[in-house]
Amino acid sequence: MIRTYKGVSVGYEIVGRGPALVLLHGFLEDRSMFEPFLELWSKTYKVIAVDLLGHGETESKGYVHTMEDQADMVVDLLDQLKIKNAVFLGHSMGGYVALAVAEYYPERVKALIMQNSTAVADSEERKINRDRAIAAVKQDHRTFVYLSIANLFSEASRERCKEEIARLREKALQTPVQGIVAALEGMKIRKDREVIIHFAPFPIMYIAGKLDPVLPLTGIQEQLLGSSAELVVCEEGHMSHIEDPERYTAAVSRFLKLVKKLKS
Repeated sequence: MIRTYKGVSVGYEIVGRGPALVLLHGFLEDRSMFEPFLELWSKTYKVIAVDLLGHGETESKGYVHTMEDQADMVVDLLDQLKIKNAVFLGHSMGGYVALAVAEYYPERVKALIMQNSTAVADSEERKINRDRAIAAVKQDHRTFVYLSIANLFSEASRERCKEEIARLREKALQTPVQGIVAALEGMKIRKDREVIIHFAPFPIMYIAGKLDPVLPLTGIQEQLLGSSAELVVCEEGHMSHIEDPERYTAAVSRFLKLVKKLKS
């Protein structure tokens, strides 16, 4: 399905009935990452899977897509769909977007699932790496995509998941260079939002990979110290929905069942 936001086409899918569940994919992905779970989750929720700016069927809007830009687009879509609030599940970059929604539109967030994501802003070293990535994309985006996708998986699961990796590469290669660069620029300058994790008035669950090569588990554990957020640790890397689907599905389904009992 397609809607528009400030003259930009926005791709999304909506299925099921009940309270709303908004699914936000990660960098170099699109809403199709959630396809294996739609049938299950749509039995009890109205599921809205969204293509973020510059990804999937959603067009780019300029050359820097800040997390605030992404959040505004998502909330505008919810307004068009007449959805008051929702549970948000964000994978990696999608988690950054969900946190921006939580900061600027807290009344829209009923609960939050941070999948292989973090509330911590980029360190100076990570910002330098973003700049290197941007240069690599501009020079040869195909090689960048090829290497980046494999590096999301733990070394142990790369061979086992090689068919998924190949499929993800093909999908990622459909992402326009403008969309890739705009996302990297936006992630590089995103705000630190740890305060939300510690003081949010809604339930939060983190799903982390034991061997995540992008966001080490120890950093996530430190981030959650003193908070009431739940932490579920999946096997392997940054792609828990693929590398440990059973534990991932069980954790999300249990959390959604718990949240559904809360008042809207």
